Amino acid sequence: MLYLIGLGLSHATDITVRGLEVVKRCKRVYLEAYTSILMAADKESLEEFYGRDVILADRELVESGSDQILDNAQEDDIAFLVVGDVFGATTHTDLVIRARELGIKVEAIHNASVMNAVGACGLQLYTFGQAVSIVFFTENWRPDSFYDKIMENRKIGLHTLLLLDIKVKEPNYDELMKGRLVYEPPRYMSVATCCQQLLEVEEKRKERAYTPQTPCVAVSRLGSPTQSFKAATLQELADYDAGEPLHSVVMLGSQVHELELEYLLEFADNKDAYRAAVAADQELFAKN
Repeated sequence: MLYLIGLGLSHATDITVRGLEVVKRCKRVYLEAYTSILMAADKESLEEFYGRDVILADRELVESGSDQILDNAQEDDIAFLVVGDVFGATTHTDLVIRARELGIKVEAIHNASVMNAVGACGLQLYTFGQAVSIVFFTENWRPDSFYDKIMENRKIGLHTLLLLDIKVKEPNYDELMKGRLVYEPPRYMSVATCCQQLLEVEEKRKERAYTPQTPCVAVSRLGSPTQSFKAATLQELADYDAGEPLHSVVMLGSQVHELELEYLLEFADNKDAYRAAVAADQELFAKN
C-alpha cells in the first residue's frame, strides 16, 4: 500500500493521529522536499517525533525515480509525506497514477493546506476563484498567463489566491555547462517580489484586471507561530517586508462582503484608506 500523508503547515505534531499511526508501521517513509517546507520542523525533528528514518524525496526522485519509491509497495506499506495536503501539487497525482498502473493500492490521509487555511485572513473560502502560481521572472522569461485567470475571477467578484514560487535544488546552469552539478541555494518568493512582478505585468497588459491600487492581503507563514497578515494595496505591498518565508498573496475580488471587510480591517495600518481602496476598486471594475 502507498500512503500519501498530509503533514499540515508548520509543526511536526500537525500530522493527524491516523497519519502518525501509519508512518510508524510503514517500511519506508519518504518526505517530499521541493514543493513546500514545514516552517517549524525539519527532517531531523520529524525523525525524532516519528521514531523513524525519513528519506528526502527531491524533484528528481519523485518525477523520475518513482519506481524506487514504489518498489515492492504491492507487499510493503510505504509512506509518502507531503507538506500541507497530499494533492496540493500535480506531481502527487502522477505518483498515484503510476502506483495504480503497477497494481499498488493507494490511500490518502488529508491535512490542512494553504488552500483552506487562508480563510484565517477573514475572506470566506467560497468567495475564492481559481488559484494561480506566480513564478520568479528571469531576464528572458516573464510569463503572464496568470493575468487572464485573475481577470476571470474578478469578473465574477471572486478573490484570487496567489501561490508564490519556491526554488529548491535548482542546478546552476553555468556550472552545469562546465560539467559540474552544483545546486543553487533555496529561494522563496517574497510578497514584495510577487507584487512587483504583478505591477510589471499590469503596466504591460493594460486590461484592468487590477491596478496598483487594488486591495490585497499579504499572508506570511500561514499556520505557524509567527503567522501574520497585512491588508494593503498592491502598490503598498510591493515595498512590504513580510519577513521569513513562506508567503502568499490574496488579491481581493471586485465584490467584498461587509463581514469580510470588517475582518480584514484588523490587518490594515490605515483602516479608512483600505476601506476607501476597496470601494474605489469595486467602482472602477464595475465601469469596465
